[in-house]
Amino acid sequence: MRIDGQPVLPYSTDMDPAPVTFAGLPFTVAGEPVAVPDINLSSSSPAFLTQTGVDTAPAVFRIGSVSVKLGGFIDMSNIFRDKNLTAGPATPWGSFPYSGNPNAHVSEYRPSAQLSRFSMLIEGKPSHNVTVEAYVEGDFGGSGSNSNGVQTNSYVPRMRQAYIAADDNNLGLHFLAGQAWSLATGYSKTLLRRHEQLPPVVDSNLIPGVTFTRVPQVRFIKDFNRKWWLGLSVEAPQATTGFDDTTFTSGSRLPAAAGQTVGPYVIYNSTGSGMLDPEAHYSLDVAPDIVLKGAVDTSVGHYEIFGLARWFRTVTVTGSGYGGRAKSHVAFGGGVGGSMAVPLFSDKIQLVGDVLAGEGIGRYGPGQLPDMTFNSQGGPSPLKQINGSLGLIGHPTGSILLYTYGGIESAGRSTYLGADGNYYGYGSPTTNLSGCAIMLGTCNAETQTLASYTLGGWWHLLDGRYGSVMTGLQYTYVKKFAFKGIDDAGQTIRPMTSGNTVFVTFRYYPFQN
Repeated sequence: MRIDGQPVLPYSTDMDPAPVTFAGLPFTVAGEPVAVPDINLSSSSPAFLTQTGVDTAPAVFRIGSVSVKLGGFIDMSNIFRDKNLTAGPATPWGSFPYSGNPNAHVSEYRPSAQLSRFSMLIEGKPSHNVTVEAYVEGDFGGSGSNSNGVQTNSYVPRMRQAYIAADDNNLGLHFLAGQAWSLATGYSKTLLRRHEQLPPVVDSNLIPGVTFTRVPQVRFIKDFNRKWWLGLSVEAPQATTGFDDTTFTSGSRLPAAAGQTVGPYVIYNSTGSGMLDPEAHYSLDVAPDIVLKGAVDTSVGHYEIFGLARWFRTVTVTGSGYGGRAKSHVAFGGGVGGSMAVPLFSDKIQLVGDVLAGEGIGRYGPGQLPDMTFNSQGGPSPLKQINGSLGLIGHPTGSILLYTYGGIESAGRSTYLGADGNYYGYGSPTTNLSGCAIMLGTCNAETQTLASYTLGGWWHLLDGRYGSVMTGLQYTYVKKFAFKGIDDAGQTIRPMTSGNTVFVTFRYYPFQN
């Protein structure tokens, strides 16, 4: 390059710019070749599929001694469902309609690029054994007031993860603060971020039976020789509620219990404000969810066990005017769970599984069964529940990954006897369910169990210095069982339905071979 006829050295006066290295591979801002990392599908939960695989990417630039890495992919998913849910690429597994709903008789095709994902990892090393980082990850799963499927399909970015973290490898201490996968989520190894054991499926809502949330949290981890792990996480709470009267909303009067003439007004959530979604309702949380987990990494797999503590609150109002009284009711819930990731046949196949059982754990399952209902006094009554999944992940070649999963989520009944002789709560045996099988009828069926089967795979189709192209296929079958109720003749009935979902997906990874 010349200026005023005089040669000018490109980018720097240094004829031999010192290379910056990543994993021993040189690259410079002067355009020297950079080795792009290969996509590795050999684990039970490849980060390139379940997250963004940003950890193995080279730094795209540096600010002083801080490196900045980029990750992500462009996703185009074609979604087919045999029943219409009017849903995008995050299937609401508990919403497949019963036969009395017209949507049960029409299929759905829903193409979407909303799962396209981007991430940035900023890392620094204050000392030889200490690492600090900031991580942010997003996709286009948000829906704004101008989003529509008619003309522009202008769906908006949303935050998936955003946190800071620090590690002291000498002391074996690890810290995280921000929004991330819950510590209750299973891990493929360690208990450190971005090592979560997530099913390598396409659906953003994963599959029924898997334990997960993504929530704001503060987490502390201690490792013992990088083999034994102990973690404590204090996480943002939220509670979901189920009641057999679908017209019952926060602030409504609860049906009177036996021996009462009227029931109390019950408040259990409020509309969002102050940067919360004004169209959403938020529970009256009294304390954070707390997760305590232990894990071990061995030559025969990774194993975890954890405990979960939760609190639920409602407010009841009796009387009115100057004689009105408000009373807060708090109930304790939670459960115990575990997970595993076990290599089989020289890592060609992995067996993975997780389970969570307790009271008030509905939000931790993709089926989103309710956490609680109400007792006769209007207080919270956490529901007994169990969620679980078991899967096999196979690697017939380096470019092909296959998987199969089974999952279940099930809730118990919790009711009280009303003054009119009927039962109220969740799973009432006296609820009239005739409308579930009558076209355009009113259906008050409440889900007892979701059972699912999933089969799918990924093919690393093309790769090179230009990035990678992958294609994926997922099939999920869901069977939904309602609690038993009665028909117009007083006979016991149990509504059931099922749903089939297929994803055909194409992805381009610009940062990996």
